Amino acid sequence: MPGTNEQVTLLEISDWGRTDYADALERQKKLVAERQAGRQSDILVFTEHEPVFTLGLRSGAEHHLLWGEAERSAAGVTLHTSNRGGDITYHGPGQIVAYPIISLSKRKDLHAYLRDLEEVVLRTLRHYQLEAVRRDGLTGIWIEKRKICAFGVAVKSWVTYHGLALNINPDLSHFSGIVPCGITDGTVTSMSLELGKPIEAKSVKSRLAVEFQEVFGKTLLTDGNE
Repeated sequence: MPGTNEQVTLLEISDWGRTDYADALERQKKLVAERQAGRQSDILVFTEHEPVFTLGLRSGAEHHLLWGEAERSAAGVTLHTSNRGGDITYHGPGQIVAYPIISLSKRKDLHAYLRDLEEVVLRTLRHYQLEAVRRDGLTGIWIEKRKICAFGVAVKSWVTYHGLALNINPDLSHFSGIVPCGITDGTVTSMSLELGKPIEAKSVKSRLAVEFQEVFGKTLLTDGNE
């Protein structure tokens, strides 16, 4: 018979489909409040956003926005100021965004949390025969100097939100409207571009969920639902 912790630490998976960024952020905040109150289990949310540039909390992030209002309007890309960490980035169809809303109350180490998120993505890409790496001093996951996954997280009372954005097959031309994450010595890529074939987003989400539960299993088992 499993112990109490084992019964309550199953990670919920939720796929929101296509969402507006601002609406998704409000939904995240509600889940964070529910998790803090103990009415919500740890949950991993997947979504794809309508085209949007998001500004993080890093000082000077606004200087890395290259397109003016007219260019953004012509491309169908909106602009949103976010409360996540990091610089400026792009979200859009063909990019899987994963929002883990989990308790770190018994493991108050945001640096370790970020390393674990990176490990989830590295393992997922390895499953598709893509050898990706971290780059010293830079956030994200890279294939050589081509960025394939961005990270921007937030935490409130040690409940996490925001998360990662993995490029499956987005419109990479939209990244020309920004200096992605403020990085000037690299480019942006996608799984489909690197593999030279279409990749099904559903299968990537399934693999991310598997790897997330594998990497975070011990953390989730320790934290549970208080």
